[in-house]
Amino acid sequence: MPASPSTARAINDRLALDLLQQEGPLTAGQLKQLTGLSRPTVADLVERLTASGLITVVGEAGEQRRGPNARLYGIVADRAYLAALDVRTESVSVLVSDLVGRVLAEGSVPVGPETGTASAVEQAVELVERAVKEAEVSGEGRLHTVGIGAPGLVDPGTGELRDSAGLPGWHRRLVAALQERFPQARVGVENETNLAALAEQREGVAQDRDTFVLLWLGDSCGAAVVLDGRLRRGASGGTGEIGFLPVPGTTTLPSATDCSGGYHSLVGAAAVAELAAEYGLVGEAVRLVEEGAHGAPQRGAGNCATSHDALAADRGPDQAHSVRFLDALADRIALGVAAIVAILDPGCAVLGGEIGAAGGAALAARVEERLRRMSPLATEVRASALGGAAVLRGALLTARERAQDELFAPPDRV
Repeated sequence: MPASPSTARAINDRLALDLLQQEGPLTAGQLKQLTGLSRPTVADLVERLTASGLITVVGEAGEQRRGPNARLYGIVADRAYLAALDVRTESVSVLVSDLVGRVLAEGSVPVGPETGTASAVEQAVELVERAVKEAEVSGEGRLHTVGIGAPGLVDPGTGELRDSAGLPGWHRRLVAALQERFPQARVGVENETNLAALAEQREGVAQDRDTFVLLWLGDSCGAAVVLDGRLRRGASGGTGEIGFLPVPGTTTLPSATDCSGGYHSLVGAAAVAELAAEYGLVGEAVRLVEEGAHGAPQRGAGNCATSHDALAADRGPDQAHSVRFLDALADRIALGVAAIVAILDPGCAVLGGEIGAAGGAALAARVEERLRRMSPLATEVRASALGGAAVLRGALLTARERAQDELFAPPDRV
């Protein structure tokens, strides 16, 4: 059945808004060319979107003014503001942006392991408040949506973090605290590794892939799975909890509450530090921020998070030692990637997190070479382009999409 006039208008409006978001300001003529709509239809939607306060004239195309046809239309950036948080075990980072994603303020704060739950929550909320104030968010263009990336399982039914052993209690309290402090905002949480994968898909090294996996290598280890363009979470939200994968080379098996006997024991931050030390790579070759690895505490579900700091493999003064270290690390990483490849055949694996990004092309090439020997399924391995920043970028992207879905919806759907 043909769409009704109101439905057709809504479809056309959203198409134009999506193009303005992706391409930036456009003239009516450019909108006509990109949408394939007629000139009168484009003129109507421009008038309609301008009257609704969603778009406005932001300039003129070309060096010389040429009247109405040269007007550049853009999304009203201050129609709504967004906040994105990257919540680690011992820190919180935040950025605040406008509706088109321009970052207006950012900051971070450490949260020590001795900090109580209430104090940790208050530190995080105050950090967001300071960033909002610095961004001068006020008036009608209020803080609309808050996106949070955190370690842990997100319940697909409730959208909330599940209670996980080994993760700080303040993580679960933070969502409610932010909702209370910013009652007009929509607050949502997503697993950190899933957000990193979305960021790599939109802005990083996986932009040309609709099927891939991202292996997060930092203080935490985990995987995110994108199949046919869609992020897959699983029945309980636990797709990618690869830290619990039983693998050779560990001294014990993982349990339901402790992944230290699984894959995490080979590629987690503390394990990589120990491996580097075996090859004499300390200081120049491996950077360990001191709060990072305090022994081997119990690590619960949620991508086996430990702390917010990370190890970064580098090239040391002794090149031979560095090469042997990267070879040994690639051997370990390839075990987990090979298991994923055998089940999903994704065709592409991205090594993310601080370690994946620091290892760069040299580490990725080594893992890919080992996969060719271990599996008949061709798999390209790429180093993350975003590294540790991927979680914040993914949280911002999801917050922006959520805000736009509401603001750009037809009036009868709001």
